[in-house]
Amino acid sequence: MDAIIFNQVKLTYTMKISKNMQNALNNQIILESNASNNYLAMASWCEITGYEGGSSFFYAQSNEERSHMIKIVHYLNNLGVPAVIPATKLPASSFKSLESILKIALNSEQTVTSAIHVMVEIAQKDKDYPTHAFLEWFVNEQVEEETKFETLIKKFELIGRDKIAINEIDKILAASVESSASNTK
Repeated sequence: MDAIIFNQVKLTYTMKISKNMQNALNNQIILESNASNNYLAMASWCEITGYEGGSSFFYAQSNEERSHMIKIVHYLNNLGVPAVIPATKLPASSFKSLESILKIALNSEQTVTSAIHVMVEIAQKDKDYPTHAFLEWFVNEQVEEETKFETLIKKFELIGRDKIAINEIDKILAASVESSASNTK
């Protein structure tokens, strides 16, 4: 509940958000938290396996997913709604290949996209315009995320799957992290 002092009169108001939307946002916190941990496990596997670019890429992805989770936590907190901070599922620690990790990541992003679209539908049904506006950023972010992983997966078809090709793809992953870092400065 927020309070505004206006001419020494305290006005109190509460922004309404449906229980359905509260649950959906709290469920999204779980998805983002699990995605962060999954990407962290992927980064660790890449690091141990010798994929330096993949390691950097997935550490950055893990941090990004955590920032998405925190964005939702702050949104709920600012509404006076308790954000539920979840325990996370134990992620896989072993993977078949760099290509398989990228496919798993794409699948994860597609799951997140579906959940965000459900929240947008709830916001529209509830005429919850503030949450709808908040979710627009996530909708756009997911278009970027899915496109990123689809493009990376295509590199295996374009370049190949032999050791030299995989090394080149690992370099592409490293370059994408460097490019993202320079774009945020």
